Amino acid sequence: MKLHIDIEKKLGDFCLQVKTDISGERTGIFGESGSGKSTLVHLISGLMVPDKGVITLDGEELFCSRKKINLASERRRIDIVFQQAMLFPHMNVKANLLYGYKRCRPDNRRIKADALVDLLQLQPLLERGVDNLSGGEKQRVALGRAVLANPRLLLMDEPLSALDDTLRFQIIPYLRSVSEKFGIPYLFISHSLTEMQLMTDHILEIKNGRSFDETTPEQLARNRMAQSPNGYLNLLRLSSPRHENGLCAYRWGKNTLLVSTGEQAGEALFELSSREIILFKKHPEAISARNLLECRVTEMFESDGRIGVVLLVNGEKLVAEIVRSAADELNITPRSTLFAAIKASSFRVLG
Repeated sequence: MKLHIDIEKKLGDFCLQVKTDISGERTGIFGESGSGKSTLVHLISGLMVPDKGVITLDGEELFCSRKKINLASERRRIDIVFQQAMLFPHMNVKANLLYGYKRCRPDNRRIKADALVDLLQLQPLLERGVDNLSGGEKQRVALGRAVLANPRLLLMDEPLSALDDTLRFQIIPYLRSVSEKFGIPYLFISHSLTEMQLMTDHILEIKNGRSFDETTPEQLARNRMAQSPNGYLNLLRLSSPRHENGLCAYRWGKNTLLVSTGEQAGEALFELSSREIILFKKHPEAISARNLLECRVTEMFESDGRIGVVLLVNGEKLVAEIVRSAADELNITPRSTLFAAIKASSFRVLG
């Protein structure tokens, strides 16, 4: 997917000016509330018209003010999953799913309904009315309806923001698996850095209506480490839990981590703040933290005066955060050997 955008749109005192070239299958549009993310989505989809400029998708001009081209939204083959599911209340789940499919030209129907229903685990819901669905079920149906329209580009406009944390991280695997299985590129819009890390490979950051930066989820997480109330968030996939002295012992690669959160079935995703990791130059004689890991420093980076220390732990990566004076006192440099202490209560389960 190659998307070229060079547009301007004024809405009262707010002016959106975006000039960028986006390529790839999983791109994030990141910015704070009010930065212009949703306005950009509406302009790309054709729900709003730019004041001037050009939008092209895979070489086709969707909009060009100079040539007076403005392709109707239904002809762009771009579909949107919104914050709210926006299902048709007078239709059951099956009818909602097939709404876009029936309006799709037969020669564009690459995705079959049965395959999508299986992937999204919607079979038990097909005959239900949409008022009898949970928030997560509604978003799965909304995603299915958008995908069955067989779009060439899927826009996800903060599709998880209306859900609680438990549902958010249950839905994310469905979002990614749909794109991967059916080969649909997407733009994922959010102000959540964690969602960016889990859903995207490349990010366009928008600030005050302008294209501010183009980066990766990893670099964005590093840049914002000092500003974020939780620092850099390490996302760890842990597996094979077992009980050990009142805690849960999980496998993390070749490592074992003790976690005080209740046992999760099979594999689970956990979040660990860089500020919850205490570094030692030497092996401490005794500590209250239940996890003590021997690590090798692979690199260091700075974020507004704070130092991020990238650690390698038996092949797995962690980022710890310390102040400059601590780095100097411990004489931390790349290739240093350190010990990282982490409380069992520091891990937060995401899903």
